[in-house]
Amino acid sequence: MNKMKILRVITILFTTVLVSCSSDDDGNTNQIEQRQFGIFKVLDDDTTIEMDGTIGSSSLDDFNNLEAEFPNVDRIQIKNCDGSSDDTINLQLSLKVHQKGMNIRLMDNGLIASGGVDFFLAGIQRTKGVNTMIGVHSWSDGSGTEATDFPVGHANHLPYINYYMNIGFSQQWAESFYYFTINAAPADSIHWMTELEITEYDILTQ
Repeated sequence: MNKMKILRVITILFTTVLVSCSSDDDGNTNQIEQRQFGIFKVLDDDTTIEMDGTIGSSSLDDFNNLEAEFPNVDRIQIKNCDGSSDDTINLQLSLKVHQKGMNIRLMDNGLIASGGVDFFLAGIQRTKGVNTMIGVHSWSDGSGTEATDFPVGHANHLPYINYYMNIGFSQQWAESFYYFTINAAPADSIHWMTELEITEYDILTQ
């Protein structure tokens, strides 16, 4: 075999190795991407979702796509959820999570606030780790009008109160907790719940 043929064989072998490595890399990348659905990521056990980020207008679709790919998911671990940019989607998503019978845990050093707290309450079993923060405040319509601008019993309060009742809380609890949250802090601020308040409002099931 002459030198030209040897070089040609080496080139072919080298190209084959590169293509093979590239395919493996792409396969690994695709596998990772298929486990990430917006703010949700399915862990390797195929039953646990890790959640990290703000609930938005695409989050319900993301969760539906995740569920279609991983129908056995039954628990969510929240790293950080500072609220929602779409309250309507948040309540729909949270209700779906509850109806699916999922358990939710706020991880060590985790944070939930605003709509993230509403989402957390959807869990059948609700637990938390250490060094966690749970924050509540009033909602705003984006134009400067806040929840506290409407009197008790106003129709604008009902979506939230009805949501709490739909996920298993009594009407008395739903109204008590809801009005606590909107009076705890204005929309541009936050009230971090004390351990006593967390216990008083049954935020955790254990």
